[in-house]
Amino acid sequence: QVQLVESGGGLVQAGGSLRLSCAASGSIFSIYAMGWYRQAPGKQRILVASITKWGSTNYADSVKGRFTISRSNAKNAVYLQMNSLKSEDTAVYYCNIQAVAGNYWGQGTQVTVSS
Repeated sequence: QVQLVESGGGLVQAGGSLRLSCAASGSIFSIYAMGWYRQAPGKQRILVASITKWGSTNYADSVKGRFTISRSNAKNAVYLQMNSLKSEDTAVYYCNIQAVAGNYWGQGTQVTVSS
């Protein structure tokens, strides 16, 4: 069974940086897209950034210019470089992989930005 393992979350001061990583424990064939979502307390889960199999990227307006998503097709991995972090970026971040076989989610990693 495929599992997505996330790492890289933590506590950082405003203006700092973090890099999130997510790798699939098993093989996933025919991936359409990979992405990162986040959910703040009391709010809905929203898309932060996504990247297609062709490398096209999409970002939430709130993170444009600060976050960069990348992927490794060989490793079935997706990364999120987060710079100039703000307190409003505080949330649980989830990675997501969309493939022919289904929609996969990571367990979530906490990112806390102190002001």
